[in-house]
Amino acid sequence: MPTADPDDALPGPVSRQAAGVIELPRTTADGPADVPTGFPRTSEGALAQLAAIDVTAMQTGSMDGVRRVIAEWAAPGGPTPESWSGVAGMASLLSAAGLSGAGSPQLAIVVRPAMGLIKGTVGPQFAVVCVNLEFTVTVEQTSRIAIADCQRMAWVGDRWMIGAGPEPAPAPSVWPGTDTAIAAGWRDLRHA
Repeated sequence: MPTADPDDALPGPVSRQAAGVIELPRTTADGPADVPTGFPRTSEGALAQLAAIDVTAMQTGSMDGVRRVIAEWAAPGGPTPESWSGVAGMASLLSAAGLSGAGSPQLAIVVRPAMGLIKGTVGPQFAVVCVNLEFTVTVEQTSRIAIADCQRMAWVGDRWMIGAGPEPAPAPSVWPGTDTAIAAGWRDLRHA
């Protein structure tokens, strides 16, 4: 994966060139920890499930919330409530805002999956996918940043889960829709 400058994750000028599109299937059910689910056994379904996991976890705005989500959505041998990058991300966000692990009623986090990419697949049971998320965080003031997440997604039972093994190399966190994002291979997400 290409690398990016940390400033590339901050809001920047929107590109005039088209990024290409990945059509995501819509959710058909509510799953454990209030995460939308019911996505098909396709790489697009795996990407849609990862986006739903990330959005639900991060919008809880608390350490308990992200831990509860990963405990329900990681396959055996996958990330844990202590090791998942989403837990580390929430800890960093809360620390930077001067908040405890419980978050705050004044904290508002809006997470929007804006771009994605499919790194690879092995049949219909396994895919490595990445989602580029646009975060809008408000405590006393509003800040915006892009954060990317890449995970091994495995079909377990009747749903996609974050698979076993270490988390894959991260994709560059770049502001969605910029020339830098498009050059890194990100594609716009659209719901089918």
